[in-house]
Amino acid sequence: MRHFLEVDDLSPAELEEVIDLGLAFSDEDNFSNNLPLKNKGVALLFEKSSLRTRHSMEMAVAKLGGHPVATTASEIGMGLRESAADIANTLAGYHSAIGARVFSHDTLIEMTEAFENSKPTKTKETQSKEAQSKETQSKEAQTDAVPIINLLSDFSHPMQALADLLTIKQEFASFDGIKIAYIGDANNVAHSLAVAVSLLSKNGKNISIQIACPKGYTFKDNLKDNTIKKDDTIKTDISKITIAHDPSQAVEGANVLYTDVWTSMGQEDEHKKRLKAFKGFSVTEELMAKAKPEAIFLHCLPAHRGEEVEAAVIDGKQSRVFAQAQNRMHSAMGLLSWLFREN
Repeated sequence: MRHFLEVDDLSPAELEEVIDLGLAFSDEDNFSNNLPLKNKGVALLFEKSSLRTRHSMEMAVAKLGGHPVATTASEIGMGLRESAADIANTLAGYHSAIGARVFSHDTLIEMTEAFENSKPTKTKETQSKEAQSKETQSKEAQTDAVPIINLLSDFSHPMQALADLLTIKQEFASFDGIKIAYIGDANNVAHSLAVAVSLLSKNGKNISIQIACPKGYTFKDNLKDNTIKKDDTIKTDISKITIAHDPSQAVEGANVLYTDVWTSMGQEDEHKKRLKAFKGFSVTEELMAKAKPEAIFLHCLPAHRGEEVEAAVIDGKQSRVFAQAQNRMHSAMGLLSWLFREN
């Protein structure tokens, strides 16, 4: 069973295929008769509230012929009312895929492992009984596995990375020669984007990313230790990934400037501390001017104008944030159609 918990659950070639599918789906004429989810349900679980993720996923499923069913945190009680494993096994009886937006990445892992653990170990006695009785086989049948899709976790945001890459390809037609400057918190969004860049470079694309973040807010500081090497880099092909602490240096020659909020959901009590730490890491008109003239600005939204980005930048002519948001739907369609074909 193919799940999608991080971008590198795809091979480099598969990643490009999914992006190209999303690009094709951005033209509505290309999917009017393409309904790979016809008569299929997709469960969408939200521990964390959402605007873009919920609407983009619901519409992606619907446009592909499926039926999305969204459930919020108050209805789920993940880990309190019911375990993530039990929820996964229950929903797999109704749906053909499960998407989940969660606080902890471990919840997603528990859901994928639930399908492995639900299969009973067959003793010789059981095998003998099965051979004698179809009724016994029926009684021992377990829930079939379905793909689990990470709609966001504390570790990664792979669906966002797909939309980011789709937007970049729409703008520049190719990934070759593209430099991305990511300014701000080296968080889950930055992590998935960096992994995606690494995969594209493995597939022969001349693309790179430079992340400029304050000291104390690198991947090593933000993410789980088992994903990070001792030199503070991702466990992947890192030749195209650079981590530094100078925004001006990072944006030199960049085609894409990207940022995210300094204080994510669940970090509200750190807001004052982060405002101080991230001083000097705002994407301003002055910073944009140091990038290439054709550079575009991306932000996964929601945005805090006056903090991580100036209003003149996010609302200016180089901004592509709303095309990027719309591409959340198109890239989701690409991934879903690919997953249902592969599974």
